[in-house]
Amino acid sequence: MSAEIDPFHAIAISVLAHRLKAEGHSIIHMEFGQPSTGAPAAAIARAHEVLDTDAMGYWESPALRERIARHYVETYGVTVEPERIVLTCGASPALVLALSAAFRPGDQVALARPGYVAYRNTLKALHMEPVEIACGPESRFQLTAAHLEALDPAPQGVILASPANPTGTIIAAEELEKIAKVCAARGIRIVSDEIYHGLSYVGPARSMLEFAPDALIVNSFSKYFSMVAWRLGWLIAPPELLGRARALVGNLFLTAPSLSQHAGLAAMDARDELEGHIAVYRANRELLLKALPELGLRSIAPPDGAFYIYAYVGHLTDDSLAFCKTLLRETGVATAPGVDFDPVEGRHYVRFSFAVSTPEIEEALKRLKPWFAARTSAV
Repeated sequence: MSAEIDPFHAIAISVLAHRLKAEGHSIIHMEFGQPSTGAPAAAIARAHEVLDTDAMGYWESPALRERIARHYVETYGVTVEPERIVLTCGASPALVLALSAAFRPGDQVALARPGYVAYRNTLKALHMEPVEIACGPESRFQLTAAHLEALDPAPQGVILASPANPTGTIIAAEELEKIAKVCAARGIRIVSDEIYHGLSYVGPARSMLEFAPDALIVNSFSKYFSMVAWRLGWLIAPPELLGRARALVGNLFLTAPSLSQHAGLAAMDARDELEGHIAVYRANRELLLKALPELGLRSIAPPDGAFYIYAYVGHLTDDSLAFCKTLLRETGVATAPGVDFDPVEGRHYVRFSFAVSTPEIEEALKRLKPWFAARTSAV
């Protein structure tokens, strides 16, 4: 029996944006969470070298797994055996592997609402039951230990994301520790999506491995390392699930692209260039935080990290998808509708991605100010 999967509406917005661009319209892409920058120069140089010298094939780079393991020691003070690191074709396959290795059809997995659209839909596709927990301003749009303690019965698993998509909020270390204790006591397996680690404006995000050594960790080169199109990610699996995860990756995905693995290894030591991207995101964030209240958007999730602002537009619409389409057609600014991330309250929210250049943010604000002013005055 096939599962009913909701569409990813931001993709439809992007299709419309590209069609309008082909018709000659000026478009600013703030609908997707992808850096506007390319891979680090060292990664590109290494890719050229490999293309000239190596025919390549199915392969999992021991050197890259060792480098990722060293990253966990250096960044989080956590020792991870390289054998526990499974390289994947991006974070999406890593999520599929994590859920398939840890759970069975019919299992319940808790997650925050709002949250990344693919969590809910991947669970459905795997015939698991998403248990969405409404998380609002009172919990900074994040799951808490109290949320998990209150669930009856306890779910088999939980998906955490810190920094989160679409809100950018980060779970404090003290709360992560409480969550780990509740999950250990109640037998709840943790899947932690840490794809936005490295993108933080309030201090570093903490890995769930610091508090729950048996958690499954999903990460990727797409966000901090600015390598979206290279389709490279990883899963860290606990020893008891590693055999199943490796059997699944071999059958479902074979290996991550060999060229991307070579480039990814070089990217991990291109920190100066990558931190320059963070400086741009930080500046963009400050511009939006200053300007959005002037647009009448005063209720937003705290954008601690990632590169998103999740803003309430309920005073202007109860259909965020139609709102985003109208906004795009009339201003050329593409945004993501909140219904992707929250099927209940998301009709009142819009997500802005600020992973573009600062001149693009400045131009977007020039277009948005009169557009919002006209609608606010009409309310």
